[in-house]
Amino acid sequence: MNAPVSITKQGRKWDQVLDGARTVFMRDGFEGASVDDIVREAGVSKATLYSYFPDKRLLFLEVAKTECKAQSAAAIQQIEGSGDVREALATAAGRMVRFFLSDVGMQVFRIVVGESQRFPEIGREFYASGPQMVRDMLIGFLSRAVVDGKLKIDDVELAADQFPELCKAGLHMQMVLGLRQSVSEDEIDRVIEGAVDMFMSQYGV
Repeated sequence: MNAPVSITKQGRKWDQVLDGARTVFMRDGFEGASVDDIVREAGVSKATLYSYFPDKRLLFLEVAKTECKAQSAAAIQQIEGSGDVREALATAAGRMVRFFLSDVGMQVFRIVVGESQRFPEIGREFYASGPQMVRDMLIGFLSRAVVDGKLKIDDVELAADQFPELCKAGLHMQMVLGLRQSVSEDEIDRVIEGAVDMFMSQYGV
């Protein structure tokens, strides 16, 4: 599957293909997922699969974008429903850290970084599907907290960019570079707590 980067989002079996691919990718990872397994799980032919996705990377990225949107939407709903700033930030940090360090999160990060120079639309589409949604949510949430006197932030956009980076501290780079294969819940909790504590020490009232 090495065709040009283009997909056609139409046809009655589009969702069927995505659902089958998601099951296989989540189970076997990007490298372990075969086209035969995907078409078998989706209940479609190879011709149908190729008509939508001429490249396995595109199929994986579409699955990843869908997953990223779902995670972002869930995080936004939880955070916007919380009146406590620290609690909301801890919720956001927990979702971000776990997605960053998940198999899907790791694989999509490597693919997007590896392919974005040749195919910039991959990076743009992925950014819009999740990171941009979270950034916009954080800007809105932080802005309201400033107005309510719960935070003191001079540059809200910068703060919204800083918070996800705090959630990557240490563990993300080690995982991306293959220095580690897994992390413990205690390590994840440590990063979450540290991210929230550092953010609040700078911007808390």
